[in-house]
Amino acid sequence: MLSTGPELRLLRLLSCVTLVLLFQVNDSKRDLKGACSTCRQITDNFNKGFDRTAKQNFGGGNTAWEERKLSKYETSEIRLMEILEGLCESSSFECNRMVEEHEEHFETWWFKRKTKHPDLHKWFCIETIKVCCPKGTFGLDCNACVGGSERPCHGNGVCDGDGTRGGNGKCSCDTGYSGEFCLDCTDGYFSEVRNDTFSLCTECHSSCETCTGATNQDCNECKEGWEEDDQEACVDVNECSKDPSPCKEDQYCLNTEGSFSCRTCDKVCSSCTGSGPDKCKACASGYQDTEGACTDIDECSQSESVCTKEHQECVNNKGSYMCVCSSGYEEQDGQCIKTPQKDKTEASEMTTSAHGEL
Repeated sequence: MLSTGPELRLLRLLSCVTLVLLFQVNDSKRDLKGACSTCRQITDNFNKGFDRTAKQNFGGGNTAWEERKLSKYETSEIRLMEILEGLCESSSFECNRMVEEHEEHFETWWFKRKTKHPDLHKWFCIETIKVCCPKGTFGLDCNACVGGSERPCHGNGVCDGDGTRGGNGKCSCDTGYSGEFCLDCTDGYFSEVRNDTFSLCTECHSSCETCTGATNQDCNECKEGWEEDDQEACVDVNECSKDPSPCKEDQYCLNTEGSFSCRTCDKVCSSCTGSGPDKCKACASGYQDTEGACTDIDECSQSESVCTKEHQECVNNKGSYMCVCSSGYEEQDGQCIKTPQKDKTEASEMTTSAHGEL
């Protein structure tokens, strides 16, 4: 029986609460990873700032005064402030917030911990504010990734949350590898070496769907476009040798390994076996076979005129021709009519009139 009234409202409320909690958990995981990324950016920029200011107040001479001045600047609060000012972009809220919130830790490290703990990222991000984990570990307690912290995912993948306080430690395997521990091989790869802690997956021959070795004779199954020959090796299927051709009439077939492509014939061909006018099986309209190649037919040079109307001339072009009116004639209603000549007096008057206007 379906729930109604208060029961239905309660179920809906519980569903909403569950969804909110799920979103909060996901956001929390993202925040933990993001916090570590921000902290690493800060410590990387600190190290760059440290290098940049190494001789900032040193004049370049060798006087004892300059040496003393440099010595004081190296460990001074002024230098620390100059470095801190360059840690974050002005638009990076999280970076600026983290620096402002933990500024006293930078001062502590600078004046009291730097010599004993030279690795700022380790001291600040991992051990002090605890937003990161050592490489090869993840999560709130910095647990070892699958495969161990020395070789997360057995060296064949990436551990989710590696080096952060977030993530779930699951492996995203590299291409060719699969399984919880990234020790298995995917289809298209075979296991060349395998034990409990190490796996080397090598790509099959291009003809194999699955295989046990590297050659086309080691295929368990051929890929589409390949077939097994008498020696049980996968060889290319030549689709272009099939009758009828897999391509259209005005195309030719080009075989490739495991496939084929259809290319358009030369425009002088109506059908062809390859590229160019010498590969035509039949010539297109307006072309003829001349010593094995299709060439243009000059319709205008034929004994019988193709332009039959009076005062017409023939003009040849590639694959065709045009009929145009002879010089001194113009086309009117499909006929070539003599172009009217202007009377000399009329032409003189028009010239005089034009000069007068100027």
